[in-house]
Amino acid sequence: MNLQDQVVIITGASSGIGEATAKKLAGDGAKVVLAARRKDRLEALKSDIEKAGGTALAVEADVTKRGDIKNLVQKTNETFGPCDVLVNNAGIMPLSYMKNMHVEEWLKMVDVNVNGVLHCLAETLPDMVERKKGHIVNISSVAGREVMPGGAVYSGTKFAVRAISDGLRQELAPSHNIRVTCIEPGAVDTELTNTITDKELVEDFKDAMGDLDFLNSDAIAQAIHYAVSQPDDVHVNELQMRPTSQG
Repeated sequence: MNLQDQVVIITGASSGIGEATAKKLAGDGAKVVLAARRKDRLEALKSDIEKAGGTALAVEADVTKRGDIKNLVQKTNETFGPCDVLVNNAGIMPLSYMKNMHVEEWLKMVDVNVNGVLHCLAETLPDMVERKKGHIVNISSVAGREVMPGGAVYSGTKFAVRAISDGLRQELAPSHNIRVTCIEPGAVDTELTNTITDKELVEDFKDAMGDLDFLNSDAIAQAIHYAVSQPDDVHVNELQMRPTSQG
């Protein structure tokens, strides 16, 4: 089943998994709505998609601000119609050791990784419920199942995303025909590690990663495409993937 004319909102679309997913879904006929804080990156991506024959809308939005998400959904409705697929991808990962007390970073992670997801759900779910149609894709992580030193708060946010996804699935799939997929990547070559400021952890992180071959964002985009392009009677609940070299 292709995605022709399906309206897809993607948060965190300015780089990494979000950017790759936008290109992949637009290439299969979806009308993609690109949301992130970096408007210049969004406009460049929109241009690339349109040059390749796709359809895209760029909307500057910070997922921590519910007003921004209200505006995002309103512009989506005005331009393309109601959202068929929501890809909750925006996230940050400033790993740190708890003893080093990067408190503001803890709170920012919760705000982006958890509250950002909830803001997007709050603005898209009512219409999906009314139409009894929709697909929600939440990006968690293998860190949503396993905790490592330095990742306590990050894992906490990704455990939360996985719990929210499972609850949504149980509530909405049987009665409202709304599918929910939780994507759980391992190590991916994205900008996430650029936000780490804990100098002690940075050195340990480099040693721990060693010669690990990180996944390309395109691999995660392929997984998302697989989940959202299944027939209506197929519900892909969870997909977890890691580099072959990651234990």
